[in-house]
Amino acid sequence: MSHSDFDLTSQNESVDSKIIATLERLSQAFRVLLWQESKEFSLSPIQVQLLIFILHHSEEKCRVSYLADEFNMTKATISDSVKALIQKDLVKKEFQQHDTRSYLIHLTTKGQKVADKASRFTTEIRKPIESMDESNKENLLKSLLDTVLHLNQTGIITIQRMCQTCRFYQKDSEGQDHFCALLHRPLHIADHRIDCPEHELIG
Repeated sequence: MSHSDFDLTSQNESVDSKIIATLERLSQAFRVLLWQESKEFSLSPIQVQLLIFILHHSEEKCRVSYLADEFNMTKATISDSVKALIQKDLVKKEFQQHDTRSYLIHLTTKGQKVADKASRFTTEIRKPIESMDESNKENLLKSLLDTVLHLNQTGIITIQRMCQTCRFYQKDSEGQDHFCALLHRPLHIADHRIDCPEHELIG
């Protein structure tokens, strides 16, 4: 049986375990920063995440069913969060003519301001990354993309709009040269996207 990555005796002898423990610390940082933002606006963390997502994504993705899949939550949980945001005048519903049960979720003017402010909660995490040289940034990006892809393929992370899961993504038989058939150009590591607005799922 393998040791836990949080067993300090084995962790301190394993680079793999140290990386995992470091990623876990980073996830804590994201949670802390998100909580700070949510408290400032008297919102829950998921409500803040919804506002940020709606601000930066196309309207067809701003439906309860899509948001439930995006955040791996039930439709009921997302609906409750949307109702709370409506009560705070941060979002509004736009019902569809062909289906009155379905609606799009739009930010109000107040919601846009809150979402824009809240979306900058990652500032302190960004600072040490900005100080890296470009080759280290690209190596880090590639490693993280590979990790996210694995988690997506195993069903741990659901929706992904990254290059490797897109029907326009191509690579050679050795997996070395990457190409986007939509943009008609090669993809260098720095060109790879984690959230592409033109993404179309394979299959």
